[in-house]
Amino acid sequence: MPRVDHKTRTGEGEQLRPKIEFILPEIKGASAKFLAHPRISQLYPEYLFGCYCIARASIPLMEATRQRALAMAEHDEVCAALAPYLETHIIEEKDHDEWFLEDLMALGWDRHTVLSRPPPASLASMVGAQYYWALHYHPVALLGFLTALESNPPTRKLIDELIEKTGRSPEVFRTLIEHADLDPHHGDELYQLLDELRLTPEQSTVVGLSAMHTLHMAAVSLAEVLDGLDGFAR
Repeated sequence: MPRVDHKTRTGEGEQLRPKIEFILPEIKGASAKFLAHPRISQLYPEYLFGCYCIARASIPLMEATRQRALAMAEHDEVCAALAPYLETHIIEEKDHDEWFLEDLMALGWDRHTVLSRPPPASLASMVGAQYYWALHYHPVALLGFLTALESNPPTRKLIDELIEKTGRSPEVFRTLIEHADLDPHHGDELYQLLDELRLTPEQSTVVGLSAMHTLHMAAVSLAEVLDGLDGFAR
């Protein structure tokens, strides 16, 4: 198969940035409506549940993708670089789902009930698409998902605004604060990794699709919270 002349191409990280920026207004718009909602104190636990759903799925998703990358690594230089990155990142993300669960319990939610509650279809779509792309197209697709989430965490300024507007104790924002501190560094690492990879145009396209789909479904999920489409009686 003929190779693309990658020397003439912009780094993959730089190609991904405008794709993410294109979809950011959608998630920023949903976030602004969330912050302005008069019942934000009641809506915050629902938002946190969505964060938990993503975190709960992320390590199994990364592990499945890593296994696929390892199986392809001997004959695929992209997979050979991706597998060790995922091995390290899985360790870095360990127990983050438990952190979100502990924050929900601090809000008065029952652990068993949270664990048994079905995730919303929007977030199942967000994560499920990654399995399809990673396992049935190419594992590198997952870098779009990770970069979209980890390069755009809630900022400390936004979290402080949430604390003020909800009137909730800062302890129930512990995991958001941790991610506000950690994720920008992880996002920089992901962009650096992307710039080091030699992707085909098709692989570059699927990374962009993954990132844009991730942020779009995050916006959809947040809109569902605002509309009460996933209301839950504990």
